[in-house]
Amino acid sequence: MDMRGYQQYKQQSVNSMTSGELLLLLYDELVKRATMATIALDREDFPTFEAAVDRCVDIINYLDETLDHNYPISKDLSRMYEYFTYQLGRIRIGRNKKELEALRPMLADLRDTFHTAEKNSSQGKRGQE
Repeated sequence: MDMRGYQQYKQQSVNSMTSGELLLLLYDELVKRATMATIALDREDFPTFEAAVDRCVDIINYLDETLDHNYPISKDLSRMYEYFTYQLGRIRIGRNKKELEALRPMLADLRDTFHTAEKNSSQGKRGQE
């Protein structure tokens, strides 16, 4: 299989996404990695668990760094991201499945909130045309 063609397709797909779609992609990846961490912890696959948690932290840090602070909600989101990062650090160090299972629904809820906002925004734009 020609991987260059796949890479070009993937790059083109990402380049054609709206900022809302890219944000949802990040949140989907965040939830996926948190789920991977849970599965890896159940299997006592600690290197995979740690890599998944580290990737979650990377994604959250990126989301926090790219916040537009011209909006009042950005301050609240930044605090939430700080909490998630703190919790993930505790989860990683303690290999704490209970805390991870408590955090995963919060990440999924935030993703779902942004999904709803993106959908409403898209419908609003179509209604203005």
